[in-house]
Amino acid sequence: MKDSILKAEDIVKKYGEFTALDKVNISVPRGSIYGLLGPNGAGKTTLMRIINQITAPDKGKLIFNGSPIRRENIKEIGYLPEERGLYKKMKVGEQALYLSQLKGLAYNDAFRQLKAWFIKLDILDWWNKKVEELSKGMAQKIQFIVTVVHNPKLLIFDEPFSGFDPINAAIIRKEILLLKEKGTTIIFSTHRMESVEEICDQIALINNSRTILEGNITDIKNKYNNNTYEIKINQGELKKSNLFSILNQNENKFTICINDNYTKKQVLEEIINDIDVDIVGFNKKEPTMEEIFIKAVSNG
Repeated sequence: MKDSILKAEDIVKKYGEFTALDKVNISVPRGSIYGLLGPNGAGKTTLMRIINQITAPDKGKLIFNGSPIRRENIKEIGYLPEERGLYKKMKVGEQALYLSQLKGLAYNDAFRQLKAWFIKLDILDWWNKKVEELSKGMAQKIQFIVTVVHNPKLLIFDEPFSGFDPINAAIIRKEILLLKEKGTTIIFSTHRMESVEEICDQIALINNSRTILEGNITDIKNKYNNNTYEIKINQGELKKSNLFSILNQNENKFTICINDNYTKKQVLEEIINDIDVDIVGFNKKEPTMEEIFIKAVSNG
C-alpha cells in the first residue's frame, strides 16, 4: 500500500457560529488521483484553502510528506481554484512568467518551461495577447499551465474542466493522467461523477462538514454492491418473480435486483427454464459513483 503524501487529522474550521469543517480526516496516497467530493457547501473548498495555507484550521493538523505542513511547503503544491483569477490587462506570457516566479522558478527556467507547455498545448500565439482578449476556456488553459509549471509534488484541481468544451476537456484530462504517470499526486474536486469514474483511484466524500466516506473506488463500489444485474434477451418478456424485482426495462434490456436469500444461479435457472425467453446476456451491474454519491449523502 502506498504511503500518504498528505493527511488531514481532525480538521475543524468555524466561521462564527457556522462550522465549515467538523473533525475532517483524509489520507491522500502518494502518486494517486484522489477525488474530493461533496455537495455544495459541504466544506471541500474550505479544506483546499487550508491545505494551501490560505486560511488556518481552528483545530487539527495537516501532515505533508510525513511532517506537519510548513509555509515553505506551498512551493511544492499547485492549486487551481474553481474561481479563476488572472490580471486582465497584462499580457499572457508576462503574467505566466510572474506567477511562475512566485512559485520559486528562476526567470530562465520559468521561460523555458512555459514555452514548452505553450507549444505542447498549441497556444504559443497567445503569448503576447492580453488576458482580456481570451475566451474563458483559453484563460483556463493558461491557469492550468501556471498551476503545473513548477512541477509540484501535489496538485489540487477544483472543477478543472469548468468552462472547457469536450475537446479541450479531453486534452486537459490527458495531461492530468500524464502528470500522474510521472509521479505527481493529484487532489481532484468535481461534481462530474463520470470524471471521477474515469480518472480517480481514491475518493473522500464530505457532507455536512464531515468525512462520511473514504477509500479505494473499487472497494467502495464493492461495499455498495446491491445484487443488481442487467439481463439482455433476444425474444420474449421477463415475467414477475419472487426471486427478483424488475427495476427498469429499456427495449430488450432489463435491470433486476435479486431478492434476499436467492442467488444469481437460481435466477438464471428460472429464466432459462422459461421456454418463451431467449436470454443472451446476464451481467453484474456495478453501482455508479453518482448512485453511491446520492445514497451516501442521503444516508449521511
